[in-house]
Amino acid sequence: MSYLAIFATVLVLLNTYPLVASQDLLFTSKRDSLKSQAAVMASALMELESLSSDQVARVMNMLDSMGLARILVTDPAGLILYDSTQPEEEGPEEGAPPEYRYALYQEVVSALRGSDVFYSRYAGRVFTSTAASPIVYRGMVIGAIYILEIDPAQGELLYNLQQNLRNISLVIAAVTLVMSTLFSKVLTARIAALLRAIRIVGEGEYGHRLQPVGRDEMAQLAGEFNHLTDRLQTTEEVRRRFVSDASHELKTPLASIRLLADSILQTDEMDPEMVRDFVGDIGSEADRLARVTEHLLALTRLDSLPAGDAFPVDTAQVTERTAALLQPVADAAGVTVLLDLKPDCLILCTEDDLSQICFNLVENAIKYNYSGGKVFVSVHRDGDQVLLEVGDTGVGIPEEDLPKVFNRFYRVDKARSRAAGGTGLGLSIVRDTVRRHGGWVTARSRNPEGSLFTAGFPRYDPEEDGKGEGL
Repeated sequence: MSYLAIFATVLVLLNTYPLVASQDLLFTSKRDSLKSQAAVMASALMELESLSSDQVARVMNMLDSMGLARILVTDPAGLILYDSTQPEEEGPEEGAPPEYRYALYQEVVSALRGSDVFYSRYAGRVFTSTAASPIVYRGMVIGAIYILEIDPAQGELLYNLQQNLRNISLVIAAVTLVMSTLFSKVLTARIAALLRAIRIVGEGEYGHRLQPVGRDEMAQLAGEFNHLTDRLQTTEEVRRRFVSDASHELKTPLASIRLLADSILQTDEMDPEMVRDFVGDIGSEADRLARVTEHLLALTRLDSLPAGDAFPVDTAQVTERTAALLQPVADAAGVTVLLDLKPDCLILCTEDDLSQICFNLVENAIKYNYSGGKVFVSVHRDGDQVLLEVGDTGVGIPEEDLPKVFNRFYRVDKARSRAAGGTGLGLSIVRDTVRRHGGWVTARSRNPEGSLFTAGFPRYDPEEDGKGEGL
């Protein structure tokens, strides 16, 4: 309807503006022409000291009427001295009274008052134009000249233009109506297909796709819809896998606790030492269950809550404190932790988040190491970034598993991970936490053995940020 309203407005303008402009142009042309002719005739007549019918007729017969329909010449009282529409007749018979006729026209009255007058109108396919000028002799109005032009040729031309514009408008209107109908049907069909696809996806069928046709906005919208459904499908698959893995991770310690508890309850006379071992195993499984739950809650907070207020944090200091906390774990595993911490490595973060990142990376390097192995922790600047690198001489990670180690619940060696108390969520927490603060994290094999994890953060420069705030 909006397009049709626009087309209707255009058609109205097409049928009015050209006609009005053409009509005004013709009026202007006729005004100049008739005024010029009236001025020429008045100039010829003003040479006469006084106007008489014979003298006026003699002068007017010498002038070219140039296709005028009527020419009147009057004396100062409006008495017609010459009328081109009246045939020349012999004078009145002797003794007969003279015949007096007056030009009772508004144009003549205005001309006798000293004004040049022009009127024109278009009606019935004919232009009717009149002009009148005073005849002045030595500053006195001695008469007036009145001319009339009837122009059917120009009127017919204007009428034909009007008809042509009307025919063109009808053709344009018909074509527009047909095109609008076809366009609306095609557009409505494509919108209906998109709505149908949205309903299908809304019901959970994330594999449904649209086939983009053409390169217009609707095709782009269909492409964006397909990209959205791809992301929804990927998210749904990750969610289902996460729920499945989480259920499995929670079910395993619960099943162990239930089995151990049933064993204690079903055995009438159990050795106290065995009871203590079973209770210890129950406690270990409960601790494992608590770790999985804690990590799941941490991931939920990372997914749902916005990042907290970040402040300048010295990465070296936080890393040093975290390594000191893990030193007893390293001593118990027979692993040496070597630090190489450079000063002035400030980043915008929170101490809790940075400490958690360092803790998980260093703890993994200790857990999946050999007795007598080493863990290398370094913090240094690299251009406009601060790098935290944690390497080890441990079991390493196969090349094919490196892109997957940050996935939730993914473990390279599940038996060793469970034995070490791992949940498969630590590296996922590291990745999500680093990303929340504008950083990145990678994992690669270390030459000649072990693994190397690198986390990069945008470096914070107090002087540059101070200048930016001042601006």
